Amino acid sequence: MKQEAVGSENIKLTALTEILQAISSTLDLKTVMKKILPVLHEHLGMHRGTLTLLNPETNELSIQEAYGLENAEIKRGKYKLGEGVTGKVVATGEPLVVPNIGEEPLFLNRTQARDALTKSKISFICVPIKLEGKTVGALSVDLLFQEGTGFDEDVKFLTIISNYIAQAVKVNKLVRKDREDLTFENLRLKNELKERYRPVNIIGTSKRMIDVYSSIDLVSMSKANVLIRGESGTGKELVAHAIHYRSSRAENPFVKVSCAALPETLLESEIFGYEKGAFTGATALKKGKFEIAHTGTIFLDEIGDISPATQVKLLRVLQEKEFERVGGLEVIRADIRFVAATNKDLEKEVREGRFREDLYYRLNVIPIFLPPLRDRKEDLPLLVQHFIDKANKSNNKQIKKVSDDAWEYIMNYTWPGNVRELENAIERATVMCQGETIEREHFPLDLRANIRPAGEDELENGDIQNLPKAVERLERRLLVNALNQTKGNKRKASQLLGVTERMLGYKVKQYGLA
Repeated sequence: MKQEAVGSENIKLTALTEILQAISSTLDLKTVMKKILPVLHEHLGMHRGTLTLLNPETNELSIQEAYGLENAEIKRGKYKLGEGVTGKVVATGEPLVVPNIGEEPLFLNRTQARDALTKSKISFICVPIKLEGKTVGALSVDLLFQEGTGFDEDVKFLTIISNYIAQAVKVNKLVRKDREDLTFENLRLKNELKERYRPVNIIGTSKRMIDVYSSIDLVSMSKANVLIRGESGTGKELVAHAIHYRSSRAENPFVKVSCAALPETLLESEIFGYEKGAFTGATALKKGKFEIAHTGTIFLDEIGDISPATQVKLLRVLQEKEFERVGGLEVIRADIRFVAATNKDLEKEVREGRFREDLYYRLNVIPIFLPPLRDRKEDLPLLVQHFIDKANKSNNKQIKKVSDDAWEYIMNYTWPGNVRELENAIERATVMCQGETIEREHFPLDLRANIRPAGEDELENGDIQNLPKAVERLERRLLVNALNQTKGNKRKASQLLGVTERMLGYKVKQYGLA
């Protein structure tokens, strides 16, 4: 190919078109240069080409991508700012032409790609790559040396190309920064989750809670299945999170399944997934919770509520670590750590035939029992302060203390909804409080006034009653009164009693008031 001004205008136009297509085809700089450098060879007679970029932190240059060089030669292509032809071009921001590299002492041949016999046959052109007024690198090419050849047009054309490469460099930096930001944010969120769910952040210093922490430490690094037992509102999900984020699976998925929230058919499609066309409405394949939890932990909340048919299928997953999607034949294997929770007496459920004995033993490898709040009242001051701080922050309040009367109420109430009910009550009191001190009046449920407690008549007659039974009768009467006042509206009744609607529903079911 005749080398005058690096080819004809048509060849240049063709090359430029292909270069622009390469730049617009991807955001990855290496991919862009892998496409551009061969174009320069094919259309413009370039024998070698390199993209060299400046590291602003070290002020060193290194070859990022090259055509016509071996990997070992590329690795040797490192320069200090101002060193050699490339270093000088980046330092000055001006292009340099070496008509015959064999006669140019500034040409270092750092890559050792040109031996002594070929140096006299090579011309070298190096142009700066500038971004927002700063030189960030250089584009260089080798051409066959010919006596009397002018290089002005070559420099102009390569400068045009370097301007386009500069934009690709800019985009690559933005993409890399976004990726680094996302990686950092992902790491921050993971660390935040680990911090949030580590056992020391489960509030409580009572002997019962110390035993729970010891159990979490013991089971976290094992692969054994865990069954968390406790009343509703005691913090079973919090313990499940703590086990996961202290385990070797912490970087992998934590997937929760609320077994009581879905009917049998929906629960199966939720945990096993389904194939397209498996049933009406299944318009596309959907992965189930087991697939999503692969290599991680799955938390089966309220496991005692699943149907016998689902129990059989779950037992297979526990035993064989495999399952099929609903409507599918493909056997899917999953590496899952199982953590389950229940507020039911599973032993009684097994005896009465509502829960499979073999499934029970598979789940109950390591049990963890969470005490109800009434059995660890020494933790109430810590919990109350924690929830006040949390409510202050979320509601822009400045509550500083709790009055003696309010403390008496807090300590004497049985908290049937446990920690969840306490948090709800403290947040409500924080919102209702207009000053800096929470008073007795800021709590909605009064055990001492307005309603005559069950058992009071008997006490007046000198007849000592069983306390738990008296409390149950009191709760039932409070529920009946609240439902009567609200004409059966559970949402309004729960607000009147200062408990969650879910807790109200649980108590209504417990006392047969539904």
